[in-house]
Amino acid sequence: MLTLRRLGVLALVLGFAQVVFGAIVRITGSGMGCGDHWPDCYGSFTPVHSGPNLLVEISHRYGAAALSFVIGALVVAAWLKRREPGVGGPGGVLRASLLAIVVVVVAALFGAVTVKLELQPWVVVTHLAIAMALLAVLVVVVVRAGGLGALAAAERSARTLRGGIAAVGLTFLALVLGALTANTPGAPLSCQGFPLCREIGESGAPLMIQITHRVIAFLLLGHLIGLAIGTRKRAEPRPIRTAAWTSLGIVTLQIVVAAAMVEMHLPASLRSIHQAIGTALWISVVTLAALASGLRYMTDIERIVYESPSRGEFATPEGVST
Repeated sequence: MLTLRRLGVLALVLGFAQVVFGAIVRITGSGMGCGDHWPDCYGSFTPVHSGPNLLVEISHRYGAAALSFVIGALVVAAWLKRREPGVGGPGGVLRASLLAIVVVVVAALFGAVTVKLELQPWVVVTHLAIAMALLAVLVVVVVRAGGLGALAAAERSARTLRGGIAAVGLTFLALVLGALTANTPGAPLSCQGFPLCREIGESGAPLMIQITHRVIAFLLLGHLIGLAIGTRKRAEPRPIRTAAWTSLGIVTLQIVVAAAMVEMHLPASLRSIHQAIGTALWISVVTLAALASGLRYMTDIERIVYESPSRGEFATPEGVST
């Protein structure tokens, strides 16, 4: 499992970096840095042309290739270990890994569509949604492999799971609406002031998208406050409590950054921070839901140790010698 866990974590880190770098591509206007060529760049994977936009875009494509390679290695490793407990079969790492390779292929193909359609807003938003789906699948892979605290939170927690699923839904809506706000003409400047609009820059659909994005963000904040307090009152396992409070901290930071963007008119070079924090929030809430669902497979010996009355708060089945 250790190899699968490490490959899963590496894929998750690369996926996070790829999403953040995608925001840099958009903010710097480098989305068409390779023209309408895909997957090559002006007929070559190592173009002789220069220019910042080309370098940013081709680097983003190199990152996608690296991510695909790691996920491919993850699938191969899971297939070779498919007879081990927790790898093959329902709820195993292999099936989640296979889903990850399917999603990364879909993301790559949709990246080509994004280029061919010259960065239409709905295409860019759909591309981001697919990328978020990939990160969610990779979180599941890591949790099923025993990472992200899963070794110490193997039991299902129904009430926290319901709250986690709601947090995942609200976070996904906030991310999609944030992407719509960033890519819809007039929407970023339609509401001047935070949290209320002191001045309306543009009315109609752009304003509605911006307002809806803010409302969902504050609903998410309130929900995570209640969820974090609830996990502490129910004495949930430490990894679940940590995921809940981490999610609350990240969403609070995200709202502070959003306020700074509006009130201080931050330059475009700093606006990628907003998406980076949003992506970290997505990973955190998906982790919370995955841990609460008890996704990780437990062997009979691990379950006996986990359920033993003598098990200490910090003891985990990982230390059991078989």
